[in-house]
Amino acid sequence: MTVRKLLPLALFLCATPLFAGPFLVAHRGASKDAPENTIPAFELAWKQGADAIEGDFHLTADGKIVCIHDYDTLRVSGTKKSVKQSTLQELQELDAGAWFQPQWKGVRLPTFSEVAATVPAGKKFYIEVKCGPEIVPELLRGIEASGLKTDQIVIISFHAPVIREMKEKASQFKAYWLSSFEKSSPLEPSLDDVLTTLRAIKADGFSSQADARLTAEFIKGIRDAGFEYHSWTIDEPKVAENFLNLGAQSITTNRPAFLREALEHN
Repeated sequence: MTVRKLLPLALFLCATPLFAGPFLVAHRGASKDAPENTIPAFELAWKQGADAIEGDFHLTADGKIVCIHDYDTLRVSGTKKSVKQSTLQELQELDAGAWFQPQWKGVRLPTFSEVAATVPAGKKFYIEVKCGPEIVPELLRGIEASGLKTDQIVIISFHAPVIREMKEKASQFKAYWLSSFEKSSPLEPSLDDVLTTLRAIKADGFSSQADARLTAEFIKGIRDAGFEYHSWTIDEPKVAENFLNLGAQSITTNRPAFLREALEHN
């Protein structure tokens, strides 16, 4: 029996979108098996059957968009360069693959357009904005140039002003606010805090870390208010199954092939 069949019928019917199995988003690509946020990782994610890829994006000093998670390049290249203070050319001169495994030596940081070009028809592209709203004009130009359809694009960010700006400038694209939770109890942000933020920035949904303290009531509260709920970053099948049963509409994972196999044969 699949995880989906374990969901209450009413919850299943209201899920958006409907799908036959768990909707899996490859976190920075198939980042368990290839260097994160690189073309090899994204291409491998598609080969592993991911429904979507998630990549992290910053604006460079010369106004280009580059795919990298951190605010500097030290962790993924061994050389420390500030992303926002470096040109795209300077960033792409770095080796962003050798840190992961020797076989990936020479892999470079990709541009937004290069990542977008890997997205097949019918698949989705989760674009996590790591900087501020200043990226929005260039990001919209990049999305238009990509040729991807509106329903293939999802904007995500921890920065509420980014989501607000995107919805003001291009409301046709789905946009989710991201948040982790403080270690304090009860949960912070609270359900009321989350809903207040979502309404203020006109977000389409909320995406959170897979915190064990989250309850069905919390997630139901988000969805009953008309918002989507998504969860990250989950590599363990039992955790993924739990969050799907709680009402998560997608699971972001570093291991799309492994997780799908485990969930669909549970």
